Amino acid sequence: MTATASIRDPLASLRAAVAGEALIDDPVEGDFYAQDVYSKGPQPLAVFRPGNIAELSAGLAAAAAAALIIVPRGGGMSYTSGYVADTPGALIVDLGRMTRILAVDPVDMTVTVEAGCSWAALHAALAPRGLRTPVWGTLSGGKASIGGGVSQNGAFWGAGAGSIAASVLSLDVVLVNGRVVTTGAGFFRPHGPDVTGLFAGDGGAFSIKAHVTLPLVRTPVAAAFGSFAFDTAAAAFAAISEIARNGLASECFGFDPFLQSQRLRRASLGSDVRTLASVVKAEGSIWQGLRAGTRLIAAGRDFIGETAFSVHLIVEGRSQPRADEDLAAVRAIALANGGREIENSIPKVLRAAPFPPVNSMLGPDGERWVPVHGIVRHSQAAAAMAAVVALFAANRSALDELGVGVGTMFLPVGRNGFLLEPVFFWPDASEEIHRRSVEAAHLARLRRHPANPAARALVDRLRLAIIALFAEHDAVHFQTGRAYPLRDRIDPAAWQLLGAVKTAVDRDGRMNPGVLGL
Repeated sequence: MTATASIRDPLASLRAAVAGEALIDDPVEGDFYAQDVYSKGPQPLAVFRPGNIAELSAGLAAAAAAALIIVPRGGGMSYTSGYVADTPGALIVDLGRMTRILAVDPVDMTVTVEAGCSWAALHAALAPRGLRTPVWGTLSGGKASIGGGVSQNGAFWGAGAGSIAASVLSLDVVLVNGRVVTTGAGFFRPHGPDVTGLFAGDGGAFSIKAHVTLPLVRTPVAAAFGSFAFDTAAAAFAAISEIARNGLASECFGFDPFLQSQRLRRASLGSDVRTLASVVKAEGSIWQGLRAGTRLIAAGRDFIGETAFSVHLIVEGRSQPRADEDLAAVRAIALANGGREIENSIPKVLRAAPFPPVNSMLGPDGERWVPVHGIVRHSQAAAAMAAVVALFAANRSALDELGVGVGTMFLPVGRNGFLLEPVFFWPDASEEIHRRSVEAAHLARLRRHPANPAARALVDRLRLAIIALFAEHDAVHFQTGRAYPLRDRIDPAAWQLLGAVKTAVDRDGRMNPGVLGL
């Protein structure tokens, strides 16, 4: 190919290297792939959707010959501009065709998947074998990909064991020039310096994950559920931290009063037939399931109270008596910190259907939605929450005037981290990503809002203010993307080391430039 031909068609070398269905150059489709839940990026050159690691490698080698900017995209659930390019003309790489489960090894307790596989698909495939991964996805796992979770990091299901990126055993990654690198031994991490760790949580700055190997655990045979209401955030946080320090819950999460009300408005806990069916099935017997469903209906949506902070837990065990014993310890901690036990509908419903449709990408009145978060030490959680509440109070008139609602979710991650996630709801126009992600029937019931630049500007400003407040409390972050500062949060010598790694794997800076601040 001549240089003139390459200038005429920058995709010429890529077209010659990959199958026709792997390349999308339609501008409308490109516009969709370039937006995340919060931000809309510039028009890409095209979207590359390889069918396997060999095609991914060949395509990146061809893209290198044309000096194309590469932007990796996972399942599209980012809200931190992780795959929203800084400039137009990038090649977006989407692994939505690489979804195979490559190997399940119940003897050595590992599973290897293509990175485009969703958490829900992996969970469904492992469940009949009585297996799962220790950290098994986020609530958006019906769409969120495993490769995206490894790149961005995150936690929800199995958060008692830690985060997604920390749980990975090894990776097959493809560098910007098409070279394939295997980062670990495949059954134990690390073997020597932790090369896998360099690529986990990198936001796609260093490579594209092609294959992910994760550890397996046997699915616990028993579970117990608890929900508690607290009058103050400080009391709720004290209970959560003590529960986490003792490792009593596989999942523990809570909501402030506003966010609790939003969740209960968004999804019925009593009349949704699919929810009831899931609860009945999850209870293990028709009689137990019907009893649980009856209690769920009776509880309705008024069992928490308008001013309470709610905390919900799932406790697992090798037998029901062991799970019940741990739940009794949880109950004692909650009551000792001023909690009162309430109907446990919410954790039961979530565990029965762990990967619901991502309808919560829009608020109950069709509002736009975006979170911002920080992970702090247990000792900093209450103070960080108080700072966020004070920020909202100082901006209350502007929030009310523009119809912006704010609330906070919180959960421990492992035994050391406490995640605070303030969430914004505001009336604004939705985007194509919402129309393609939210269930059609649900979307049809929602109100459509016109563009609201004033409210969006307020949300932008307050998100930045919260990130600054979290920094004052030594917070770190999942999903660093282009939203959270990394350079200011790590040692300068460590930042130099990251720069050296970036140079080693991407000398020309073509792999997702700008992500992580690199």
